[in-house]
Amino acid sequence: MFRMLSCFNLKAGVSMDKFHGLLAAYTALLQALDLVDSTAPSGSRQANTIMDTDDERGHQYFVTLSFRDRALCDRTVDCIRGHQQPGDGIHRQVYARVVDQVFICREDL
Repeated sequence: MFRMLSCFNLKAGVSMDKFHGLLAAYTALLQALDLVDSTAPSGSRQANTIMDTDDERGHQYFVTLSFRDRALCDRTVDCIRGHQQPGDGIHRQVYARVVDQVFICREDL
């Protein structure tokens, strides 16, 4: 399984409820288009624990998308970069509500 961790903050004035709704709609569309396998629940950082040792980043929120393999992830990126419909509009809505985004990819061993 190939996974992408998205780390981000929300723009000022954006509610997590509104963001969750858009993200759920977007990932449901990606699943219907066979561009993503699954999405883990969004998470909120808990930096007030000794186990959180990342002092370089101040991201508050996280979400992980899972793909069957790297080829599917690359195909999804091609759709996003190509501004293909029907996903482009909702992707722009999701992306417009975040700042400081960082994407980390990994493959299960």
